Amino acid sequence: MSLHSRTDYTRGQLDAAQVQGDPWSLLQRWVKEAVDAGIHDPTAFTLSTLDERGFPHGRVVLLRDTRDGELVFFTNYQSEKGRDLERIHKGGATFFWPHAERQIRVRGTVKRVPESESDAYFASRPRGSQLGAWSSDQSERVESRSDLDASYERQEVRFSDQEQVTRPQHWGGYALVPVEIEFWQGRASRMHDRIRCIRDEHGGWSISRLQP
Repeated sequence: MSLHSRTDYTRGQLDAAQVQGDPWSLLQRWVKEAVDAGIHDPTAFTLSTLDERGFPHGRVVLLRDTRDGELVFFTNYQSEKGRDLERIHKGGATFFWPHAERQIRVRGTVKRVPESESDAYFASRPRGSQLGAWSSDQSERVESRSDLDASYERQEVRFSDQEQVTRPQHWGGYALVPVEIEFWQGRASRMHDRIRCIRDEHGGWSISRLQP
């Protein structure tokens, strides 16, 4: 199947001066502008990891916080992505907002957030999502959908007399600490703007423009 759909990007431009030595502020601003635009899942990003054979894994997760210069998300520590991150402690994040013709790519190191932070976020989740965290051995095989539903029903019974569902120890947050951030703004005729920011050993940033 041959696909020839093309879009000419004309909604914005990006200059290195907009980063002003502080790429994190620009990242937060772009995320906020996506949220304010009212689009569906504005904080969704593709989390990239490497498995034990060196093959890439990519899946869409939701950004939950941008505090202290870190991207925070939550997952099952025993899932595919959890096992990858526990093994090499590195990952990548790719955001794409078609409405604004913008993309951000982040590469960095990954660490678990404090348990207290995972507890607080888990307590804020809908009860159904809390029960789901107990019900699913994420990324493991299951014989049928009915088996998965039965697991959920068992957890409903288990916690039926408890006001609060406790957080499973296998579930919690990770923080991606960027060592590199690249901003991409679509431009006409495929002459896009790309600004790459690389963190130096002193915590500062080296900023350069890349050819599209």
